[in-house]
Formats: sequence, C-alpha cells, structure tokens
Amino acid sequence: MILMQETMRWFGPHDKVSLRDIRQCGCTGVVTALHQIPVGAVWPVAAIQERKSLIEAEGMSWTVVESLPVSDDIKRQCGDYLAHIEHYKESLHNLAACGIKVVTYNFMPVLDWVRTDISYTLPNGSKALYYERAAFVAFDVFLLKRKDAAADYSATELATAEQWMYTHTAAQKDRVFQNALLGLPGSTGRFTPDEILAALDTYQNMDAEKLRAHLFYFLGEVIPVAAALGLKMAIHPDDPPYPVLGLPRIVSSEQDLLDIVQAVPSPANGLCYCTGSLGVRPGNDLTGIIQRLGAHIHFVHLRNTRRDEYGNFFEADHLNGDADMVAIVRELLLLMKRKDIALPLRPDHGHQMLDDLDKTTYPGYSCIGRLKGLAELRGLQIGLSAAL
Repeated sequence: MILMQETMRWFGPHDKVSLRDIRQCGCTGVVTALHQIPVGAVWPVAAIQERKSLIEAEGMSWTVVESLPVSDDIKRQCGDYLAHIEHYKESLHNLAACGIKVVTYNFMPVLDWVRTDISYTLPNGSKALYYERAAFVAFDVFLLKRKDAAADYSATELATAEQWMYTHTAAQKDRVFQNALLGLPGSTGRFTPDEILAALDTYQNMDAEKLRAHLFYFLGEVIPVAAALGLKMAIHPDDPPYPVLGLPRIVSSEQDLLDIVQAVPSPANGLCYCTGSLGVRPGNDLTGIIQRLGAHIHFVHLRNTRRDEYGNFFEADHLNGDADMVAIVRELLLLMKRKDIALPLRPDHGHQMLDDLDKTTYPGYSCIGRLKGLAELRGLQIGLSAAL
C-alpha cells in the first residue's frame, strides 16, 4: 500500500506553528523555504543545512522546497535577470547537495495570491480565506485606482463594484484594501499602494504570449541543471487562475500545464498539482489532469473551494467543496501505484478554528484546521487504498 508522504508547510523559526506542532500532526516531512534570503540571491549551503538540521532534530525530513522564488526581473526579462538565473542555478546545486529532491516555484507576476477576506466567517464559526469578485473589482478600479483598470471588466462587473462601494463602510473598504495588498503567503507584509502601482507599471505591454516566452526561456536554462542534479522542478498554478490587476496568468488551465511540460521535455520539468488553484476555474478537469499529466506531477497540494457563477469563492472543508476529493485521491493513489512512488502531499491551507481563533497566524496556515484536513485526507487514502 503506497500512501502519499504527509507534510505541512513551515515558514521557519518565526512561524507560530512550531516543528513540534507539525510532528504531533503525524507528518513525516516539512515543506519550507529560506524566506529571509532576498529574491534573486543565492541560497547558501550553510543556510540550507541550518534549516534542514532544525527539521531533522524534530524527527522529520526536508526534501521539498516551497518555494525557490523566481524574481520579477526574470519574469519581465529585464534588469538583472541573467544574473538571477545564474543565482537560481547555483541555488539548485546547493539544494541538491543538501538532499533536496523537489523544488516548487511559480511564475505569477507581482502577486503570488489574491484574497479579499482572510477571516471569512463560516456558519460554524471557523474562518476561511475568501475571494469576492465585486470587492476585488472595487479595490482595483475605485480604491487602488489602477490606470485603465475599468477596461479589464464588463459593464455588469463595474456596476456591481459601484454598488459594493455604496453599500460598504469605510472600515470594510479598508479591510479589503489591506487584504488585497498582502504579499507572499507566510508573510504579514503588505505592498503599499505606491509599491504595487510601481510594480504593475514595470509590466506594461506584458501579454500572456510574452510572459510565456519568458517562462520557457527560464525553463530552458534551469531544467537541464535540475535534471543533471537529480532534482524535480514543480511549477505551482496561478492563484486565482485568471488575470489579476491587468497582469497575464499563464499557469491556469490544463493546456497551460501541457505547454509547460512540452516546452522543455525532461523528467525534471514538472508540476505542483494544486486542487485549490486549479479547482477555482470551472473548466479544469481535476481528475483528467492526473490521468493525462500524472507523469509530470512531483508535488501535491490538496484543498477544496466553493465557487459561484459570479466569480466568488471560499476555501471549503478539504472533503466538501466543488472538487471531488474522493475521485482525485483515488487517481493519485493509482498514479503512485503505477509509478511505484510516494508523492509528497500537504493539506493546503486550513480553516482557523478552535483555539487557533485566538491566535495570530499566517492566513490559511493555522495548525488545527490543517490537522483536520490532513486527518481527513489520511483516512480517505487508507480507505480507498484497500480497494485498489
């Protein structure tokens, strides 16, 4: 019986969720990154080994990096992008030397994720992450006042956003404004309006075709290095999987994923299969992606969402959303059986609940909600595997 290797994301020594907490959840591994190192700089062996030693001292392993960031210079292909690519290759060498097996990354311009509410209260009192389309359009057009933003939305969306502005208080608008400007997951830092507008300005005239060409150039440089080192690269889908703030998104559909793995054919060029990000886009066939692209899946994020026809979505219980998690996990188990491997899995995000409601943790990364999701996914795996 092959089950997925259970891990949780850990943001380092300053994370309010400790390594001991993660170990008590039953995890055998930790997914982490060196967030203290500036994007574009080299990850030195000493820093990698220091982080690895902390994890191993708690009886767990570190084999998956999430993430080794790709700089905006690389995404724009300007400034110091050539130096940053060389630094990326050096970091890959150093990670491989320390026993890392999988390197996760993304190619989302400026913002790694977008939510309008990071404490959306569910009927049972727990809190989830939420994206409200009208609130985001209102943020973009009327609060941030991005140049020409209105041209990116339909007349209906603009009218709904105007109504949202009229019916919400100054405090509610400010809360959405602050949430939409959140930086990287695992960070409490926020962009200032001037910073985000300046960053967006550097992507002027960047369409999906050009951004995709820049991704493929990057892959052409780093995938041969990763392959020679025995590393697997796993690109994370866009979150959410459609254009944001006028920026193109190019890792949003099954066709996008296929284009990526075909751009630089190699066992090292693969995917982080995230049911949360891919599941928000109605046309994505989550089980079909495993069936057709399973050979390229190197890392698994399992979370569930509930979406509606207006473009809103919130993060639901792991087994109770739009994604058919039973069918998804069954396909993953069959995939692992065929390949005779145990894919690393983490329960992606989790509701803030119970004692965690009184704690300040990174949005989506409180401990108890992720433990609940992990326990449900573990039971689902064991139950399904008996029949396979």
